[in-house]
Amino acid sequence: MSHRCPSILLDKRGARIAHVASVSHDFQHREVIPDHLHPEDQLVFASNGVMTVHTTDGIFVVPPLRAVWIPAGTAHSIAMSGAVSLRTLYFAPKLVQRFPSTCVVLNVSPLLKELVLHACQFPRMRKERVTHRRIIELIIDQMKTARAIPLQLPQPRDPRAMRIAAALIGDPSQQETLQQLCQDCGASKRTAERLFVAETKMSLASWRQRLRLLHALRLLAAGEKVARAAMESGYKSTSAFIAMFRKQLGVTPALYFKA
Repeated sequence: MSHRCPSILLDKRGARIAHVASVSHDFQHREVIPDHLHPEDQLVFASNGVMTVHTTDGIFVVPPLRAVWIPAGTAHSIAMSGAVSLRTLYFAPKLVQRFPSTCVVLNVSPLLKELVLHACQFPRMRKERVTHRRIIELIIDQMKTARAIPLQLPQPRDPRAMRIAAALIGDPSQQETLQQLCQDCGASKRTAERLFVAETKMSLASWRQRLRLLHALRLLAAGEKVARAAMESGYKSTSAFIAMFRKQLGVTPALYFKA
């Protein structure tokens, strides 16, 4: 059962005291925020470190200069890789209009980053105050122009596909063929492919590759060398891993974390 958090934007009588609130906290490597949900929409950003957000719909990995949008009422937990400087903005429901109704990872522009950090200087902001309203409007405008990026791993719901997903998550480095893995989990590869495409909108091979990428991001954030992260993520050569990383995220691992 997920812990239901009280509203940070309403008082005990249910009267609105703010339209946006902020929370800042620093975490150590491997700390976890247990499963919970909020009545507000959230933008969760880490200026340092990598977060892994778990929901019933999937896994969302959030490296530096990225943020995850978590709609109101979405149960989630957050695990830290490396030291994480967490910055969260809470928005009154419907304040951010025409935005995804499910979690999504967003690119954070330099301007949006500075706006989020600036907003975190104010525990609560009200639109009635001109200076607050301008900050809120700028943040929402920047969020709406932010590009979603492929750092989420949707979870299948069919029991057979769930067994395959659990086996892969349990050991991303395993070299077993997908054909053999599917058989071990009680499904043919053709059936597994059909289930993954229908339920995750990804082929089984693409799902496995995305899992390995996200696993590598967590390892790199925790300080592992590129060669070690490649091996732990199932790649037989560092060059093949770097090529995959560059294809998915546009730069090499070294440049990605340097940026």
